[in-house]
Amino acid sequence: MIFDKIQSDGFEQLVYCNDPQVGLKAIISIHSSVLGPAVGGCRMWNYTTEEEALVDVLRLSKGMTYKAAISGLNWGGGKAVILGDPKADKNPKMLERYGEFVNRLGGHYVTAKDVGIGADDLRTIKKKTSHVLGIEGDVGSSGDPSPLTAWGVYNGMKACAQFAFKSSSLKGTKIALQGLGSVSYYLLEHLVAEGAQVVACDIDKGMIDRAVKKYGIEVVAPETIYDVKCDIFSPSALGASVSAQTLPRIKAKVVAGAANNQLATPEQGFEMQRLGMIYAPDYAINAGGLINIYYEDSARGVYSRARAEEHVGKIYQTITTILERSRDERLPTHVIADRIAEERILKARI
Repeated sequence: MIFDKIQSDGFEQLVYCNDPQVGLKAIISIHSSVLGPAVGGCRMWNYTTEEEALVDVLRLSKGMTYKAAISGLNWGGGKAVILGDPKADKNPKMLERYGEFVNRLGGHYVTAKDVGIGADDLRTIKKKTSHVLGIEGDVGSSGDPSPLTAWGVYNGMKACAQFAFKSSSLKGTKIALQGLGSVSYYLLEHLVAEGAQVVACDIDKGMIDRAVKKYGIEVVAPETIYDVKCDIFSPSALGASVSAQTLPRIKAKVVAGAANNQLATPEQGFEMQRLGMIYAPDYAINAGGLINIYYEDSARGVYSRARAEEHVGKIYQTITTILERSRDERLPTHVIADRIAEERILKARI
């Protein structure tokens, strides 16, 4: 059954890591290493079942392959999940043991942070392996990925605006921003500076207060953000926000945001195309964080912010290419994005 699951989507390797003495139950998924080492964060989550953890790690690692490929990075896609409550079950011995399993892969998989795993955890993991990136605060680290993720989303939005409204300027554009987390906070800086009109929501009052205090934006209740009449709807919180139930409520020409897995099902991508809406595929527009870490050389302890920013700025052209091919080939943008990524991987195989 597991072989059927991994063979159907071309996964290369699945590693189960187990050490009951330290409470470690983890899965490392390497989807592809055709373009380079499989890079992706380690997530610690209190999964309901082992099957749920397996589905998550497979989905996430495949997504990293496509994100790296479409962004022009010489990396493949990988991911790891540790089963357990990060607040109750995490301990240094567990993390060190996980590091030993990563080290056994010899650089075939490079780990980083994700939900439930932070910079201090990565430092503990690094005691047992050098195959770690993105340790915020360390010498040569690329630091917080949020600013450059936001920079990429901003450039992707401008590409969408050019395609939809014949102008890349966001001045006077009304944007419904769903979520006011770290990426959105940095995104607001660019949007407000350019003169965009932002209406936002969040479930966290602290996030709302911070954004309103600095940028004076309008805020609505989370359940009403879909009903805001706007030019751009920006999903920047949880995944699957564009669903069969919510899509009919979206009053925007463009959907472009920072969230992962924005489409509840692929059908929403086809429906947006039918409605004449412009959709920026999530893993193409939100790749700034991954691109940022690409310019970190942990072995030499150096990081090039300038090169990272320049590369992230190219997301404008990536989104433009997707939109133009979608128009010319009469296919939804999420299908085109997949094709572009797959074409690059196929070319590398030859």
